[in-house]
Amino acid sequence: MFDGYDSCSEDTSSSSSSDESEEEVAPLPSSLPIIKNNGQVYTYPDGKSGMATCEMCGMVGVRDAFYSKTKRFCSVSCSRSYSSNSKKASILARLQGKPPTKKSKVLQKQPLVAKLAAYAQYQATLQNQAKTKAAVPVEGFSWGNYINSNSFTAAPVTCFKHAPMGTCWGDIAEGVRVEVPNTDCSLPTKVFWIAGIVKLAGYNALLRYEGFENDSSLDFWCNICGSDIHPVGWCATSGKPLVPPRTIQHKYTNWKAFLVKRLTGAKTLPPDFSQKVSESMQYPFKTSMRVEVVDKTHLCRTRVAVVESVIGGRLRLVYEESEDKTDDFWCHMYSPLIHHIGWSRSIGHRFKRSDISKKQDGHFDAPPHLFMKVKEVDAAGEWFKEGMKLEAIDPLNLSAICVATIRKVLADGYLMIGIDGSEAADGSDWFCYHATSPSIFPVGFCEINMIELTPPRGYAKLPFKWFDYLRETDSIAAPVKLFNKEVPNHGFHVGMKLEAVDLMEPRLVCVATVTRIIHRLLRIHFDGWEDDYDQWVDCESPDLYPVGWCQLTGYQLQPPAPQSSRDSQSSSSKQKKKAKSQQYKGHKKMTSLQLKEELLDGEEYSFLQGTSDHESNGSASYYIKQEP
Repeated sequence: MFDGYDSCSEDTSSSSSSDESEEEVAPLPSSLPIIKNNGQVYTYPDGKSGMATCEMCGMVGVRDAFYSKTKRFCSVSCSRSYSSNSKKASILARLQGKPPTKKSKVLQKQPLVAKLAAYAQYQATLQNQAKTKAAVPVEGFSWGNYINSNSFTAAPVTCFKHAPMGTCWGDIAEGVRVEVPNTDCSLPTKVFWIAGIVKLAGYNALLRYEGFENDSSLDFWCNICGSDIHPVGWCATSGKPLVPPRTIQHKYTNWKAFLVKRLTGAKTLPPDFSQKVSESMQYPFKTSMRVEVVDKTHLCRTRVAVVESVIGGRLRLVYEESEDKTDDFWCHMYSPLIHHIGWSRSIGHRFKRSDISKKQDGHFDAPPHLFMKVKEVDAAGEWFKEGMKLEAIDPLNLSAICVATIRKVLADGYLMIGIDGSEAADGSDWFCYHATSPSIFPVGFCEINMIELTPPRGYAKLPFKWFDYLRETDSIAAPVKLFNKEVPNHGFHVGMKLEAVDLMEPRLVCVATVTRIIHRLLRIHFDGWEDDYDQWVDCESPDLYPVGWCQLTGYQLQPPAPQSSRDSQSSSSKQKKKAKSQQYKGHKKMTSLQLKEELLDGEEYSFLQGTSDHESNGSASYYIKQEP
């Protein structure tokens, strides 16, 4: 729809009559549209003289933007078309909505601008109907102020492939121009002006109106995926007036020439950007769908639950036996914790049968193809066996990586794992991880990556050494080659801000920070809370979101804890932390060679050096690293 910054007139052949023209510049290589000057450019108003209506095409705009001394027409083309038609009364009657007289001859050709405006308005109506989400304000918290006042950096949208626009964000960056509502204006109607992106923070952009140069006094934050953000050229095709902010009206007498000079060769949003946003926010899961999901009271089994609501791809699942619908569980639709009906039976996983003998009216099983697929594995050769030792993130304490044991090998690569020293006698606290899960690690992973390993509860021989423990328990370590070695080029860096689910209270999405990176493993800190609440999360976890995701989807964001909460949690957390450090304080880290000699007892393993906490990208043949 947008192939340049053209005039609102019907016939582009009249470009030679425009007041200003500049040569077309060579296009710049980019996936974003380049703003061109095709010779005829819309006249940009200064907003001093009120509004006017073109007597030919009916377009409404600011009076000073119109052509001729009488300001009766929006362009040269409209003026000529009007003058060449002897039935002026008929035309006026048509514009006023009156039926033409028998003697009059109505113009048959509709001006192009009217067609484009009608089409743009029709598209906008469809998109507004599709977008039912509303922004959810958080009292006292603003991402923009939070980032500006602390000079924070946010993780880019491209880090989150599961989030809206995560795979089609393109080259949106600082310097991209957009058309936005002009809030520095005294006109009674809604008008627009062009602004440039000064800073990006996830979906949020700090914008500055064109013409303010280095003046940041009227800079403002907005969600770039919002309904009021448009590519340059949208106003021209939609019949919307462009009015410069009142603060800078005096700076230029010819705003048209100024904008032609500033915008030629600049980047703007793709013309179908809003359509892509809308499409990326359509989710396949629907209410009343039945799924199998982990039983939050007994991690070793699954239960049937029904989708109660879908917000931004996050599902509120109500367990089928909950009569008052209060027994619920929140997770993303791509979570490894949900599966299609029949999954547990197919792999040999424990399952709690529902007391409900048949489906309730309106409920139906979610199709299997909607669920996240796991990688196929070959268990025919050397494979995991019951009793093998490994290290695993504790699902009941996600800040800890613990000594763990494979308790049962299921079908299709799934494993039941228990945390040593804290398992229930009946195995009710075992949990299911797939063999390719980024939450399980080979023996020695924490040692080499300088992560505190949580030993078995009650284990007295501290500091903990894997060599001694394997010998005492007469166990073997799971072979390193069976673990997931893939390290994606994720783009995260230490210190980046984001919005993250508190997996211990999964209905909450909180302001968070990346504090450590061990290849694909991220340490997520919840701003305002003690480090004891930190969580280890995979870089591709569907529970991580860009800054502005909650506002975009209508989900409630939990701001950083206030000072009063910090003080109250600090004392209790410090006592807890002190006791913990006395019990679990580790010894000096060994090199990979020392660990290899102690642990492997003749078996050949290969520990390759990886990246440091400050390096987040790049593939590696394995993700265990050696610290200097």
